[in-house]
Amino acid sequence: MTNTAPTTLPPGPRWPRSVQAAAMLRNAPGFLAGCRRRYGAVFTIRVAGIGTMVYLTDPADVKKVFAGNPSVFHAGEANTMLSGILGESSLLVVDDDVHRDRRRLMLAPFHRDAVARQAELMSEIAAANIAGWPVGKRFAVAPKMAEITLEVILRTVIGATDPARLAALRNVMPRLLDVGPWETLAIAKPDLLNRRLWRRLRRRLAEADELLYAEIADRRADPDVAARTDVLAMLVRAADEDTSTPASTMTDRELRDQLMTLLAAGHDTTATGLSWALERLTRHPAILDKAVDAAHASAAGDPAGDEYLDALAKETLRIRPVVFDVGRILTEPIELAGYRLPAGIMVAPTIGLIHSSAAVYPDPDRFDPDRMLGASLGPTTWLPFGGGNRRCLGATFAMAEMRLVLREILRRVQLTTTTAADERTRLRHVTIVPSGGAVIHVRSITDVASAAQPAAQPGGCPVAEHSTAPTGAPAPR
Repeated sequence: MTNTAPTTLPPGPRWPRSVQAAAMLRNAPGFLAGCRRRYGAVFTIRVAGIGTMVYLTDPADVKKVFAGNPSVFHAGEANTMLSGILGESSLLVVDDDVHRDRRRLMLAPFHRDAVARQAELMSEIAAANIAGWPVGKRFAVAPKMAEITLEVILRTVIGATDPARLAALRNVMPRLLDVGPWETLAIAKPDLLNRRLWRRLRRRLAEADELLYAEIADRRADPDVAARTDVLAMLVRAADEDTSTPASTMTDRELRDQLMTLLAAGHDTTATGLSWALERLTRHPAILDKAVDAAHASAAGDPAGDEYLDALAKETLRIRPVVFDVGRILTEPIELAGYRLPAGIMVAPTIGLIHSSAAVYPDPDRFDPDRMLGASLGPTTWLPFGGGNRRCLGATFAMAEMRLVLREILRRVQLTTTTAADERTRLRHVTIVPSGGAVIHVRSITDVASAAQPAAQPGGCPVAEHSTAPTGAPAPR
């Protein structure tokens, strides 16, 4: 590898930082794709309010980042702007030993067996929501997906059962997490929350905190906590049972931060992935027919049905990645992609550009779930959940949820296909969403028997990596 001067960065646009920030806000995928065409597999952009970022689109370079020393590649530091809402002990914003110990403590609730125990409840939540969908008219399905995935988080992760508290959480969490650029300023700089202009956001945060602390108190006091399957109960048990490190003991504040992270980084990303899946299916009649058959097969216990629904979810997350990139702040100079990069900059493995590379995926613009059947997906060529020691902790959870929700939709709902143009991508917060909200038309809804198979294979993501796009708070990807 050729060494260059320490201050030499890969080529990139020479526009002012404010102009590059505007280009990212307007159409980050298009802007970054244009940079790759002009400057090659590695390029530099400079964005006002974020800093200098070196984008990586070669899987070999991405592998060096994901396999690199976590003390050199700081993901938590890259996510610091989220601490205003997630909290300073959130898994997304800590690094080094603290991150390692906290992640180890949180593994158990997202193990495959633990996720499998939530499958029936996920299916029931989806079925109840689907029963109320409008029939005979076009509507944006993205809000319905958000309702389903939020309910899944509230009941499987937090374990809320009190009707009044559940209703309050359903009310406050979407309003808290659906933030615009103005609220983003206060999330990035929490001191602003003390000012009158951000009083509404401060009030919503306080309301959410009161509800989450009430759930934490209930779980700590529950004599039957050992029998509960919700993630909060498992975290409380794990912290009580594991005293091997200081990080093993979670205070109420630390538990609150992890719950807020799961809420913020979990429900909207999975909802977006589901929305894109339906947007893609309604434009591909043959694939829709196969998916409907797979849904019925899955409900009947046929593993082939699960395999096809998993392939559908994987291909959706490839061709329409919910989060376009992930970031690492360098704590010391490194050699990467033929350059000696200085400390303090961000390197950004670019999920969307790798997923759309013809060198990695032949005919990458073709939506083809069959390409995922039996495929051996490399961690640097299919990476919707990020990678390395920061790979999404909830990948198994998210993938199972996508499969189960898609199964309930496809076996209960008759969808009309369309010849309308593909919905354009739009950057909302840090997620890439369908510009029209994934408009669908339902011909009929069938009331079928409930079914829930064990969750298999590992989206959206309950603990996703944060995108480097300068758009503000997490969506929840």
